[in-house]
Amino acid sequence: MRPFETFTGIVAPLDRSNVDTDQIIPKQFLKRVERSGFGQFVFFDWMKQPDFVLNEPRYKGARILLARENFGCGSSREHAPWALGDYGFSVLIAPSFADIFRNNCYQNGMLPIVLDARLVDACFQRVTSNAGYTMTVDLSAQTLTGSDGFSCAFEIDPFRKMSLLEGLDDIGLTLKQEAAIAAYEDMHRQPWCAAIQGGTA
Repeated sequence: MRPFETFTGIVAPLDRSNVDTDQIIPKQFLKRVERSGFGQFVFFDWMKQPDFVLNEPRYKGARILLARENFGCGSSREHAPWALGDYGFSVLIAPSFADIFRNNCYQNGMLPIVLDARLVDACFQRVTSNAGYTMTVDLSAQTLTGSDGFSCAFEIDPFRKMSLLEGLDDIGLTLKQEAAIAAYEDMHRQPWCAAIQGGTA
């Protein structure tokens, strides 16, 4: 997982509540074993509609997805953040997220930002009224800054913040303790283990 960096990106407004993971990545595309290649199937059914927001040229290359409450509800499939990330999104903004989906986002280097519903309303108005509207996301400072001067702070758990900034998922966090784990194993190694590792009977 790559460390999360400050960036400026186009914001795409998905003005729908209770977007579930089957809408984000339908079940028929869950047969792949690798994490890449899901971006082409994100919002598959909605993408068939010419007027769907992500089909609008002004939102091409968007890296920030603005959504409504309870985003990512439904089944716990980790493929949903895989698909969103593979499509190009690095940040999601909504009044609330489903818990498992939010945790899966963190595990895949994606930042889900919870903002008050009134702030989200204001963001929707700014994004839809200004073509090419961008925001700068600064995780270290915990701020969002719009291209029209809009600015607000956001909250994030300190542990999640550290993990994103350092690019660490659960496996990466465990590997940071590799020396301590090895030392513990050496202290508790049984004689028969040493014999096996040494190739003796």
